[in-house]
Amino acid sequence: MDTTVVPIWIYMVVTILSTLHADRNVYPSAGVLFVHVLEREHFKGEFPPYPKPGDSSNDPITFNTNLMGYPDRPGWLRYIQRTSHSDGVLYGSPTAEHVGKATIIEIIAYNRRTFETARHNLVINIMSTEEYPLPYQAEFYIKNMNVEEMLASEVLGDFLGAVKNVWQPERLNAVNITSALDRGGRVPLPINNLKEGVYVMVGADVQFSSCLREVENSQNQLRCSQEMEPVISCDKKFRAQFDIDWCKINLVDITKMIMIHSNRPDPGTGVLPDIGGYNPPPESLKSRDFFADFLITLAVPSAVAMVLFSVLGYSMCCRREGVDKRNMQTPDIQLVHHSSIQKSTKELRSMSKNREISWPLSTLPVFSQSEEVVPPIHPDNYETTSMPLMQTQTNLQNQIQIPQQQPSGKWYS
Repeated sequence: MDTTVVPIWIYMVVTILSTLHADRNVYPSAGVLFVHVLEREHFKGEFPPYPKPGDSSNDPITFNTNLMGYPDRPGWLRYIQRTSHSDGVLYGSPTAEHVGKATIIEIIAYNRRTFETARHNLVINIMSTEEYPLPYQAEFYIKNMNVEEMLASEVLGDFLGAVKNVWQPERLNAVNITSALDRGGRVPLPINNLKEGVYVMVGADVQFSSCLREVENSQNQLRCSQEMEPVISCDKKFRAQFDIDWCKINLVDITKMIMIHSNRPDPGTGVLPDIGGYNPPPESLKSRDFFADFLITLAVPSAVAMVLFSVLGYSMCCRREGVDKRNMQTPDIQLVHHSSIQKSTKELRSMSKNREISWPLSTLPVFSQSEEVVPPIHPDNYETTSMPLMQTQTNLQNQIQIPQQQPSGKWYS
């Protein structure tokens, strides 16, 4: 891989790395990434020694940081500590609004073994810079890094060296670093050494190189829309250490941005103006007649309901034709047909009640235990589809002769 040796003084401008020994002052620049490492080794001297010699490094120590007099840190300052056995890191990018304001950060170290604490103050004096802001900024998304790994001076220096080799600017600064989780990313599964991902904003003073603009061509845009990796000629200069998602690169030209100034109202002091005391209503209220309201809400709906009920009752009770009137309007021949049908129906029903019911064919024998073939007791032309295949009667001689019905309808024994 083609690499370029970058002088150490370049990275001194990019980040301010400090080790906390006691209350101290730091001087970051506006628009430049500020990184402050809270090393556990420098707090262990303030805690009782570990009972076993040589095991003092195993003390779990965590840090709590906040702006003095407030429960949290300033909006531009972030803090991360992965475990109680790793160092904490304060990082962020101050803006021009914070220039000239001394920011005092209270740092409290907790020893999780002895439950003792140590307190220090970090005074951050933000300085102005003529280079702020750099006109051309590029944001890279690195998939194989966590934010605390990217904040290490060696790793950040290697990345800026690769960017400088591709971009070739005169001034190059790391503007900001943001974890992918802060952008709505998902926590990766603890398999295959997956990382959370990190966004790195880099600023320079020259136009974007042709390699960085390759992602804007139509072919790479189509590949990105199909969730395929674009073809970037300078990706090999990063691939050995940094896995960059080129579809998520963001190129910003501040010189072409239109500044929109919104006229927001003055928030004021937050205190309501004095408009006098409270004036309650008088005790003697004017009387009001609710009879009209009563008529509207009760009387009118009740009257409408009564009218509807009367109309319905008249149509159901007083407008009935009756059987006699129906017969008078029905032709005689139709009445005769209807009467004959009714009489025939009644006669058939009475006959069905008085007829004798024949024995079912399933109770008739077919074979006997003496292996003698019993002649059928039904005529040949009788329907045999309903005859059973076998009977379970044990004594054919003791069977009762069952009357059968001939096809002509006469009975015989």
